[in-house]
Amino acid sequence: MSAVTSSSIIASEQTFTTARTFLRIPHAASAEGADVAFLGIPFDLATSNRPGARLGPGAIRGASGQLAELPAYPGGFDPLQHVRAVDLGDVYLHYGDSRSIPGTIEAAAAQAMETGATLFGLGGDHFISFPLLKATAARHGKLALIQFDAHPDTWQDPKAAPGELAMDHGTMFRTAVETGIIDPARSIQVGIRTWVDDPLGIAILDNVACDDATPEGIAAIIRRVVGEGPCYLTMDIDCLDPAYAPGTGTPVAGGLTPLKLLRVLRALDDLDIVGCDVVEVSPPYDVAGITALNAATIMYEQLCRVARRKGAVDQSYPRLSLP
Repeated sequence: MSAVTSSSIIASEQTFTTARTFLRIPHAASAEGADVAFLGIPFDLATSNRPGARLGPGAIRGASGQLAELPAYPGGFDPLQHVRAVDLGDVYLHYGDSRSIPGTIEAAAAQAMETGATLFGLGGDHFISFPLLKATAARHGKLALIQFDAHPDTWQDPKAAPGELAMDHGTMFRTAVETGIIDPARSIQVGIRTWVDDPLGIAILDNVACDDATPEGIAAIIRRVVGEGPCYLTMDIDCLDPAYAPGTGTPVAGGLTPLKLLRVLRALDDLDIVGCDVVEVSPPYDVAGITALNAATIMYEQLCRVARRKGAVDQSYPRLSLP
């Protein structure tokens, strides 16, 4: 696709201006010719606490503008010199017919991935991960789930039969296990700090274990659990402590710091991550845009991961010895 080029992202205009796409990459109606396609899913009807995540995709895109000003840190490279990326805008959802929404999201994701592009989803509440997972599994087979979150999201909806999809952002990964979309034996949830009676065989690395471990240690556990097959990475912004992510629907104290999360993500380059999303950014509850900035940085890091896999070479400042 001629609109997709490997041009520099180094800014030729102010970071607070221009059209609102992720990193100011081209807006496109199709992912044809792209390595990575960003897709917004402005949905929050499944939230159980504070709404507003339908506004998340726009806030994440807006916060990403300043990330386009300079080469990536760490690394010192421009990821768009290595990765062809487009922003597909937001899925159009029929809010008057809520039952049509999961299929609409799944179809939009499938259409993007059939071009060969890797899909990066911008949420939206966490329910949107289910149709994205479903479309990704249809292309890549049963997936390992790597979930950074305060909540396991494997609760049973008392009104839903096993395998039945409930419109709820706390039950969709149970449905994903019960319907064979994800393999619980190869899946892991990181940063969890709420209780579920039955984790369904998914490994849980809770917030205390994360606090005790180094980023490299956390990454080693994730790699050991997940193995070599295709993985889907989902990042609920409430995996971060509310000090760093106040703009979310159900904040829980005691979470990760952004630095620790980013260091873990940078240690997962060798995994076969075939899709990812960031969810639960709720701008009405944000403070000075810090939640949106952290979400944008998380997704920027995923773009850098793809760039490194395509040949980008990390640089770093000289390390000074500590006294």
